[in-house]
Amino acid sequence: MNKELQHTFVTLLEENQNIVHKICRLYTSDQDSHNDLFQEITIQLWKAYPKFRGDAKFSTWMYRVALNTAITLYRKSKKKVKTQEFEGVSFKIKAEEYNDEIEQQLKLMYDAIRELNDIDKALVFLYLEDRDYKDISETLGISEVNARVKMNRIKTKLKTVLNP
Repeated sequence: MNKELQHTFVTLLEENQNIVHKICRLYTSDQDSHNDLFQEITIQLWKAYPKFRGDAKFSTWMYRVALNTAITLYRKSKKKVKTQEFEGVSFKIKAEEYNDEIEQQLKLMYDAIRELNDIDKALVFLYLEDRDYKDISETLGISEVNARVKMNRIKTKLKTVLNP
């Protein structure tokens, strides 16, 4: 890979690295696993970057590669991913920004999302990232209609879990 292409990749990765960190948070249970997954996603992005044609936004392409890498590793592990408590996350939400009720609701929401299958988890993640259904469908390789239907079903399921 030439120097200009390397520089462009590193710049885009630095600008969009929070995407990868968020995905790592959903699919790992501790900091070491998070770091390992981040490294694996970065390697896969690096390998695939020369083939990036720019048909979609870099962030959309990055979501797709990162989610596919996380899902592939998750499936290979053949075990349920254990997660840590929300309070134990190293990058805590500042207490003054949220009242306790909101923090508890967020914890319940993350717990409920962790129980979803890997594709539904990715769908919810992209939805919460405020991605439109076109981006979601491109990222996950499903139709827009399928993405909407799945999301509506997930919303219904999560409402029953979060509001019993």
